[in-house]
Amino acid sequence: MLEPSNNKELPPIPAKRYFTIGEVGELCTVKPHVLRYWEQEFPQLKPVKRRGNRRYYQREDVLLIRQIKSLLYEEGFTIGGARQRMNGHTESATSASPVENADLMQMIRELEEAIDLL
Repeated sequence: MLEPSNNKELPPIPAKRYFTIGEVGELCTVKPHVLRYWEQEFPQLKPVKRRGNRRYYQREDVLLIRQIKSLLYEEGFTIGGARQRMNGHTESATSASPVENADLMQMIRELEEAIDLL
């Protein structure tokens, strides 16, 4: 799983098995209503629900939430784009950074020019 760059600024995840929605909100600096919304939008995010529909998140859920937050807030993805990225439905060129995409396009243009010369 990807570790977003902002995780250095976030508090470390304690060695616990389950976290409440309030604890996860503090660990990821996201409000609880946002976490509930993301549960609807990202099928990978499925916290355990116990008595009274109380949510209990595991460490993997916290890491997933941090990745979603990074995609949305740092990398500028839309909800749909982040969902596709999480599902792995992106092409290799779109998952590259803008600089890598520019370099790739430049190489393609140069190759096409070389083919035209031949």
